[in-house]
Amino acid sequence: MGKLRAFRGEILSVGEDPLQAGDAVEYQADGLLVVEQGVIVARGDHADLAPHFADVPVTSLGGLIVPGFVDAHIHYPQMDRIASHGEQLLDWLERHIFPAETAFADRDHADEVAQAFLAELLRHGTTSALVFPTVHEGSVDALFQAALARNMRLASGKVLMDLGPEGLRDTVETARAQTESLIARWAGRGRLSYAITPRFALTSSDEQLALAGELLAAHPEVLLHTHLAENRHECAAVAARFTQAADYLDVYDRFGLVSDRSVFAHGIHLSERMGTRLAQSGAGIAVCPSSNLFLGSGFFHFGEADRLGVKLGLGTDVGAGTSFSMLYTQGQAYQAALAREERLDPFRALYLATTGSARLLHIADKVGALAVGQEADFVVLDSAATPLLARRCAGASLAERLFAMQILGDDRVVRQTWIMGECAWDKDSAKGANCG
Repeated sequence: MGKLRAFRGEILSVGEDPLQAGDAVEYQADGLLVVEQGVIVARGDHADLAPHFADVPVTSLGGLIVPGFVDAHIHYPQMDRIASHGEQLLDWLERHIFPAETAFADRDHADEVAQAFLAELLRHGTTSALVFPTVHEGSVDALFQAALARNMRLASGKVLMDLGPEGLRDTVETARAQTESLIARWAGRGRLSYAITPRFALTSSDEQLALAGELLAAHPEVLLHTHLAENRHECAAVAARFTQAADYLDVYDRFGLVSDRSVFAHGIHLSERMGTRLAQSGAGIAVCPSSNLFLGSGFFHFGEADRLGVKLGLGTDVGAGTSFSMLYTQGQAYQAALAREERLDPFRALYLATTGSARLLHIADKVGALAVGQEADFVVLDSAATPLLARRCAGASLAERLFAMQILGDDRVVRQTWIMGECAWDKDSAKGANCG
């Protein structure tokens, strides 16, 4: 047996969708998490487990221990354009985002942003993510290299967009060659995985969408990551171009891009046929409530997706999303649901930000629930991080404290972030040192 280490504290996870499982919430008020070589080997009440691990060094962690957050949709090249004023989706891309992304032809620039981006994820408690880079091959190398050094669980892949603007345009031939090269170089290395990434239907030719389908079929280990039905103007433009398709999802389906490995961001404007097809295929939606509100795109219909059985996770969608915080994103999801007169339970919101997103990324066997056999990625949350939170949470129930952190919380609530049992971020030191 390798070296063991134990962590003591209040532990919470939601390993199943509370809508489908009555015992989805696992909680220990005084718990013990035992880790060996980065993997959880025991979890339970301290009083029950401590006698069995009497010789194991124990680190006491003040605060609420939850699984590391899993961001199911985020753009690393857009972080420096977060909070850009004044446009809905298509105009926002043209005015703010496409010009920023052209800079990623410079590998040094990509390296610098990738480092800042991953540091920001860890500061907000995000330990796994599905990430959009740019059309440039070097943007993917920069992100993967930085993530490998930090031992983060990350999925990404070169953006395909042969109909993109000048400076952000590839070809079918370069898309194929660069994607194959990147898959060979990075897929399965460390904790990394690859995603075939057409930006969205309007930025790829039919020939390139067909190529994406061919690549997805040829590599059963990779994901498909793209956008779907985010904005009404976008949906109208897709309908005008693809006149033979039944709807937006059918465009992707015709090119072999709808399967249980497909992660579609947004899905606000879904027809019943689209929702039914998503559920039948096993494809899922990364719900991005912050960016949907910021760009005026609409509110995701949780009730309809649940009725049809669509797999769901949560994404920040930075830079249209206005925060890296998955806590804040959970609070935004609650408000988006309430706008449609639906109520998102705080435990289900936590599920969507952990196990739910992990299922979209096909890593739920590895992370998301702090279960025995999973990797020890976790976050320590401080419900007294601000004076207002401390007042609101004093004497409150677990559900009330969790909900208050989702609504009022941000990076200040994240006291520590741990990657495979090693501290990767500590609020007090800001470097990961002095953890424990």
